[in-house]
Amino acid sequence: MKILMVLTSHDTLGNTGRKTGFWLEEFAAPYYVFTDAGVSVTVASPKGGQPPIDPKSDEPDNQTPAQTRIKADPAALKVLANTVKLDSVSEKDFDTIFYSGGHGPMWDLAEDPVSIALIEAFYNADKPVATVCHAPGVLHHVKYKGEPIVKGKRVTGFTNEEEEEVGLTKVVPFLVEDELKRLGGTFEKVANWQPFTITDGHLITGQNPASSTVTAKALLTLMATLQKA
Repeated sequence: MKILMVLTSHDTLGNTGRKTGFWLEEFAAPYYVFTDAGVSVTVASPKGGQPPIDPKSDEPDNQTPAQTRIKADPAALKVLANTVKLDSVSEKDFDTIFYSGGHGPMWDLAEDPVSIALIEAFYNADKPVATVCHAPGVLHHVKYKGEPIVKGKRVTGFTNEEEEEVGLTKVVPFLVEDELKRLGGTFEKVANWQPFTITDGHLITGQNPASSTVTAKALLTLMATLQKA
């Protein structure tokens, strides 16, 4: 199995003067879920090379076992430092696609025509699309048969309450929860910061950083089911 993981290249948190990027747990945990299962992983970003890590995600209070592991893993760090450019990859070369969150994707990947077309190519080929935390926001221009990809789907993502808690409600371009609802998705959530993931057909969404592992495992479960079918 071959999985394409996609990370943001955007490092500026709106007009705050603060840095952002991808949330380290949301890459590290799924990366090890996939590689420990023997899956081939390619990592891409719009600009290629080393994508920006949200500095907040690497603060002492936010450390996780996967983050500790990746920082001591030269091979994984090399993969991360050398992401391929998003416009150089093709759906035909992969079985599925996984988007890690952090606030960065809200600015670049959500509006990137290459990313939008890539997701549509995977979905049209009946290949699962998985996103976690803020990454469900990258779906907001994605269409399937002329309608929003999330329309009529059970979905989750970073909630309004979680965004309020981190104080960025007025900073982000849009609120993930509100946008998924506006597009016709049936938005579900659990308490702030608790693991939660939804699989609806070929679309998988996870609520927050704590949902990274369960969302990645849900993708492997779905892939196994599809391979048996």
